[in-house]
Amino acid sequence: MAIEMATFGGGCFWCIEAVFQQLRGVKGADSGFAGGTVAHPNSEQVAEGNTGHAEVVRVSFDNTVVSYRTLLEVFFAVHDPTTLNRQGSDIGSQYRSVIFTHSPEQEKMAGKVMDELACVWDAPLVTDLLPVSSFYLAEEYHQNYYKLNAHQSYCCMVIAPKVQIAREYASHRVAGSVRTKKFNYSGHMNRTLN
Repeated sequence: MAIEMATFGGGCFWCIEAVFQQLRGVKGADSGFAGGTVAHPNSEQVAEGNTGHAEVVRVSFDNTVVSYRTLLEVFFAVHDPTTLNRQGSDIGSQYRSVIFTHSPEQEKMAGKVMDELACVWDAPLVTDLLPVSSFYLAEEYHQNYYKLNAHQSYCCMVIAPKVQIAREYASHRVAGSVRTKKFNYSGHMNRTLN
């Protein structure tokens, strides 16, 4: 087993955390903050939008079971990487689309996947691609949010559809190459990843 780390931001971290928790090979998904200038921020500070941090999820995964590329493809399937500092009704730089890489190999793969997706989306990708510097764990009540609150309205209306996309994506990966199948990226028209 070879455990790696990956860090993604794509709107509210509750959504991204719940999505990655669905995938076989993911050993952990922690909600937190990265990319800013304030050390050890709390969620209220980040929500104000003055820390420079994004809401992110740090994923630990067994790369012999799930590849970094698969994580990237799922990430892009469950959020809109063409909206600047916004995902749905979540607005502000703390909700930006961002990938924090943990190695030169991750940076190269993320760049490759982004280049491939550039021809899939109707608008330019605004996802930031940056090396990870520091990660600050969010408060305990943000961890495992969907698992603990699945019946709340936000979970039902916003998170559950993204979880369903991740489950469908995973089943497509098992059934055959997702590259040859139509797949609904983030609620947009059916697109095929070339």
